[in-house]
Amino acid sequence: MSFTKEQKTQVIFQNHRHASDTGSPEVQVALLTNRIVSLTEHLRAHKGDEASRRGLLKLVGSRRRHLAYLSKTSPAAYNELVARLGLRKFKSS
Repeated sequence: MSFTKEQKTQVIFQNHRHASDTGSPEVQVALLTNRIVSLTEHLRAHKGDEASRRGLLKLVGSRRRHLAYLSKTSPAAYNELVARLGLRKFKSS
């Protein structure tokens, strides 16, 4: 369920703003997306795992907040990230 250091480094490299960037919203959303995909696959196999389901919902909420922030501060970066990760667009209300 967890990722190796190489996998995490690869995700950071693909989504970073500059060479030493590890905390930008783009990187955080990409890392959260990978964890969400992994947990979703786990829950398909283990339908009764309510603790992991709760963790998944927390991750989805965190990713949603990061995407909302990014859409407000940098719409171009938001659109490019959503297209790259294959996410549905966030609808702000």
